[in-house]
Parts: sequence; structure tokens; C-alpha cells
Amino acid sequence: MAKQDKAVGIERYSRPGVDVVAVRGARVTEYFLTVSPRGRDLEAMFPAAAEALRETGAAVVSQEIFGVSNEDGAGAQMLGDFFGAVTWPVTWIEEGSEEESARAAIQIWAVAGADVTPVEWRGEVVGSVFENGHARYCRLGGLAPEDAEAGNMQQARAVLELMEKGLIAAGMNFSNVIRTWFYNHRMLDWYGDFNSIRTQFFAERGVFDGLVPASTGVGGRNGAGAALMAECLACVPLTEGVEAKAVISPLQCPAPTYGSSFSRAVELATPEMRRLYVSGTASISPDGRSIYVGDVERQVQRTMEVVEAILKSRDMAWADVTRAIAYYKQAADCPLFGDPPLGGHCKGLELPEFPVALVKNDICRDDLLFEIELDAIKPI
Repeated sequence: MAKQDKAVGIERYSRPGVDVVAVRGARVTEYFLTVSPRGRDLEAMFPAAAEALRETGAAVVSQEIFGVSNEDGAGAQMLGDFFGAVTWPVTWIEEGSEEESARAAIQIWAVAGADVTPVEWRGEVVGSVFENGHARYCRLGGLAPEDAEAGNMQQARAVLELMEKGLIAAGMNFSNVIRTWFYNHRMLDWYGDFNSIRTQFFAERGVFDGLVPASTGVGGRNGAGAALMAECLACVPLTEGVEAKAVISPLQCPAPTYGSSFSRAVELATPEMRRLYVSGTASISPDGRSIYVGDVERQVQRTMEVVEAILKSRDMAWADVTRAIAYYKQAADCPLFGDPPLGGHCKGLELPEFPVALVKNDICRDDLLFEIELDAIKPI
């Protein structure tokens, strides 16, 4: 049964294995699909996602696939079988797909009422662009280095340069980026080096003179065998009243305090709505230390309290969440959230339902067991 608030233009509904949030603006309707497997039938996610997408009549902007193997291109073949020609960026993270208790998910962002134009680099689709009357959006994804045999730092630099090339192809640059995602293979072996490369690159491009993007940085093996795969979201205003700004976390210090170049959250305001992009968030104290080490339940609770404080600081709540990903270091810990949609299953917390993908990825510190990122939208 659809649940709709006509005054604000947001509709939420579910079908087996798929949660859909439709955000209706004056010109464009955006759809956020979160698809989870029923039991161990991971392959069933693909037809379920494709059918739900067809019902919307929307064009895909971006797609993420977690916890499903693409060995020998079998996954990509399945993607094409159900979705047809793929003309949008796909970020495919295989981390955890080999585990018996693996968790998997598909997320899709699609729009109706706007033309979605692919962004290409050297003959490959690396992104999508669309406009909604107030702003022009560019989503890049599946960004991997050409040379997966190079050193990790060289690969990281190559991915950031590829991101920049994709932005330029879309008529943008790094000053327009509001959100990034980085999936580092064997993250704990080189996360410090990655942070150094990102900080250096951001300094060269003048990012610190403007908005430092929100970001997620977690572990993730990819089929390309690369050290890194990345995504980003950028926005250019088309009318007055469009502004992006960093949002602080009331319960945590700024990430640059301990060497990570990202904002805790970024809010994008337009004449129609406010969008809040909350970075990957974990159980970190106000002075930057990991807390509740070894206790995954308390780390989950603390993390959710931190995120809730960010939401409340922007006059938002869990009910405004349109998309979320919960990353667990150990796949066996995922049941702490219950089966999606989340509902009130998170131990120690009473939460309304919101769409969340539960996946297995390494976290940026060895003593962190959980991290969550999310987007929330509130019409004006």
C-alpha cells in the first residue's frame, strides 16, 4: 500500500524485495530504489529491480551493486538480460560475495520528466547528467584506474583525475562536487596513503577554498582488480535559491581533525526542497577516537545517535531518509538491523521504517565494526 503525503510530494512504497521512494518536484520525479535479496537468492534481485524500475517509467541516473560476484562477466550479462542496454554508470562492489553469510543489495537512482544524458570518457559511460529546472546534476560512477597493476597511490591519483575528466565532460569541475564515494580494496593496508593523496589533490584543485564534499570511504573489492573504485555527485545551480553548504556533526569533531578530507554532511537547498547528504558515519568520539571497541551493538547504537543528531540539526528525522547503506565489517553482524526495511529492529533504538541496504565492507579503522551513510530530503 502506497503511503503518500501530497503536500510534500513524497511517496513511499514497497514490493517484495524492493523499497521505493518517489520524490515529486514541479518538473521531475526522482525514484530511489533499494533492492535486497530474499534469502540467499541473490540473482532474484536483478529481475525484481528491473520490474520495479519499469513500473516507474523513469530513466536510470546511477546504479550500485553490492555483494554479488561478476566473475567472468556473468553478473554483467545478467544485468544486461534484465535491464537491456546499460547507458548509465554502474558501481559494482564484490566485497563479501564469497562468504556464506554474504549480504547483497542494489540501489538505483532514476528520474522521470527529464532527459538523462550519459557522460562518456574514451568510449565508456562514466556518468549521467540531468536537470530539474533548478539545478543540473551529474553523477559519476564505476570510476577505476586504467592500470590496475600500478601502485595504490598511483591508482588513487588516477581515479581522482578520471573523476575530474568526467566532471569536465559534463561541463563541471571539482568546485561543483557535493558528495564522493571511495571503495578501497584492502583498505586497512593503505587508507592513510589514500587520505594523503586525496588531501593533496583537493589542495591542488582549490577544494578547501570552497565546499569540501561529504564522503564515504570503505573497503571494497571490485571486478577490475583495482585498488580503488569511486563515485561522485556534483551540482550546478540554474536558478537563484540553490546553495550547497557543509553541515557539522553535533556529536563529532570535523573529519579533517584526524586527517580525512571530507565534511560530515552537506546540505543542498533548492526552492523546492532541502537535501541532506550524510557522510559515512561510525562510532567515533568528539575527540576523534574509536569508541565501544569490540562491541558491535554499542557501536551501531552510538553511530545511529550521531546520525540522528545531524538530522535533527537540520530539522529532519529518520522518516525523511530516502536512501541509506549500512556497512558491516562482519556480514554475520547484519541481523542487528533485522531485514530491510529497517523498521524498529535496531537494538536499543526505536526507529521508523526507512530504506537501507545492508552490506559487508571493511571500515576505515580496524577497531570499527559498523558505518552508515544516508540521504534525506525535506520539501520546503
